[in-house]
Amino acid sequence: MTQASSISAQDTAEKLKKLELAQRDDASPIGRFIYWAGVCFAIAHIYFNTLGTLSELWVSALHFGGFALLCSLMFPMIKGPGGAKKSVLFLDILLGVAAVVCALYLIGFEDALYERGVKFVNLDWVFSILAIGIALELTRRTTGWFIPCMILFALTYVFWWGPYIDGMFGFAGLSLETVMYRSYFSSEGMFGQIARISWTYVFMFILFGAFLVKSGAGEFIIELSRCAAGRFVGGPGFVAVLGSGLMGSVSGSSVANTVSTGVITIPLMQKAGFPPRFAAGVEAAASTGGQLMPPVMGAGAFIMASYTQIPYVDIIAIAALPALLYFMSVGFYVRVEAQRSHAQAVELDTRPVKDVLKEGWHFLLPLGVLVGLLIYGFTPTYAAGISILSVIVSSWLSKNPMGIKDILDALAQGSKNMATTAILLIAVGLVVNVVAMTGIGNTFSLMVTEWAGGSLLITLVLVALASLVLGMGLPVTAAYIVLATLSAPALYGLMAEMQLVQLIMDGTLPEVAKTIFMLVDMDKVALLAAPMSEVDALAMVDMIPTDLKGQLLQQAIDPTSLAMLLLSAHMIIFWLSQDSNVTPPVCLTAFAAAAIAGTPPMATGMTAWKIAKGMYVVPVLFAYTNFIGGSATEVLTIFAFSLFGMYALVGFMEGYLEGPLPLVLRLMSGVAGLGLLWPHHQILVSLISLFIFVAIFIYSRRLAPSNAAVV
Repeated sequence: MTQASSISAQDTAEKLKKLELAQRDDASPIGRFIYWAGVCFAIAHIYFNTLGTLSELWVSALHFGGFALLCSLMFPMIKGPGGAKKSVLFLDILLGVAAVVCALYLIGFEDALYERGVKFVNLDWVFSILAIGIALELTRRTTGWFIPCMILFALTYVFWWGPYIDGMFGFAGLSLETVMYRSYFSSEGMFGQIARISWTYVFMFILFGAFLVKSGAGEFIIELSRCAAGRFVGGPGFVAVLGSGLMGSVSGSSVANTVSTGVITIPLMQKAGFPPRFAAGVEAAASTGGQLMPPVMGAGAFIMASYTQIPYVDIIAIAALPALLYFMSVGFYVRVEAQRSHAQAVELDTRPVKDVLKEGWHFLLPLGVLVGLLIYGFTPTYAAGISILSVIVSSWLSKNPMGIKDILDALAQGSKNMATTAILLIAVGLVVNVVAMTGIGNTFSLMVTEWAGGSLLITLVLVALASLVLGMGLPVTAAYIVLATLSAPALYGLMAEMQLVQLIMDGTLPEVAKTIFMLVDMDKVALLAAPMSEVDALAMVDMIPTDLKGQLLQQAIDPTSLAMLLLSAHMIIFWLSQDSNVTPPVCLTAFAAAAIAGTPPMATGMTAWKIAKGMYVVPVLFAYTNFIGGSATEVLTIFAFSLFGMYALVGFMEGYLEGPLPLVLRLMSGVAGLGLLWPHHQILVSLISLFIFVAIFIYSRRLAPSNAAVV
């Protein structure tokens, strides 16, 4: 790295302090306790996920107690200088110890509760309320007020004000005792499905990422990206895209991506001639894509696997091409801006790729082990555990092998990295439990379907708006969980009905499915033997009562296709949930990039939002095409045409390709982009659109200011 880059990185560190939560000094006695507690807790989780035999409920409770203790010590009740006072420290210690006692109480007195016939005594009330209160307080410290308020709103709806609501959102109500039991003692609330995902998949992969970074893989990824893309015109921009994609494949955190790669790429992009705001926007958009890139995908892939019952390895295999499409779309913006800004190649002090690979090839071994174990059939937790061992072993092939101190550091850092995520997921489990108790998810889905009038496109718009609103107060993972719980059934139902309509239009509805129509109108069954128009097919579907539609879909569509439709619905929501990273007014990733570049946060957010447009286009492909679940030929064809379609849309939005586009060519580029992306299922239209775009692209080289675009 050049001296200028090093200075910039130091300045950036100061700027980023403004974005971080106030944490206690790692060198203090409390810091040392956090370190060793993190080491012990990481080892305990490895045991739980490999050899442990404790019940899942007990492990979830211990998971909460331990991470609540770490969180209460890492994040003081009062931020700033006041957080160092002994009185505040005492309260933080007391809160952490209380969380551990709550976990131990559940383990010690669970059987006694059932022996009493699930009748609460005074201590049951005390510890259930205390546990929920601790979860709310720690969530407030780490993510702000929005989530605690949302949880209180949801819980009070169940036992207090729900019965006073008229209409579809009215609820008869449950007793407070039932709510406390299901929230604390049962495997449905705080310690339910989301908590199990937290202490299994999420923790093990975050720990795996911590080991990779400690072994030096992070530096290797950055250097490899610089070697691969740095020598091109606009190379630093491509380094940001490539580096963020590779870092995201192991970290799954958009802000972590921005901090780790942005301190290098943003100053280099500025030095090359990119506008500072554009440089920050590219880094934010590319880092956001890190959560879309397998194998980690934040916590989303694990939660998606749990919701859909589709194997994790299948999900990450399906997610790879869409993620690549997104990163390519960001790269197109980099290429266009490099041509327009006359960005110059800058010296990145890079070595040949073969030299970098020769020294760092062993960093790729753990990823190969992870993917190989997943393909072979190991569970994700076992695969992550063995891959952690492979990181240690592979580091012994380098000049800086991991020793005992490095291993302990990685264990401690993994626990510290996990602390806020663990508390967040446990707290959000309370909301998921309320949705399950009240059935409000089905009500919300029916409401969305009614508002959309059966239109899938309008439903997508409503889900996108809901994700943006939720994203203003919720982290991405929490927004996905809440939105998937509420909206996935509506999306899935509409997409399944689209496929059903297509079967009726083609006259290929299975005979077993026709029996449902016999129950409704025997006279119209004969119409199903021949193809019909879309209007008639829709009329046939509309005549089926709602309570029979689910059975009809299961009989008409094969189980594999239904599973892919369900995955498509969740993938749409997961992608749209990422928009809060780059969409004002709350876009933490863009704010982090703005701090590095020294640009206005909101203006940077708008630039990042524009560059990240692929985040909205790809979900449309999920909804209307076989991009998920299609044959290899179908998927590759959709990918290829969409790739050019993304580039054409960038030309339309920027008014520039290799050179400036006159208004007519700019509009034609937009039309070509729609022709390549819109799900019309006509190969001829796609080919004509591709020809138009290629012609515009070639002609734009003649319009470049130098009359010869630089490659």
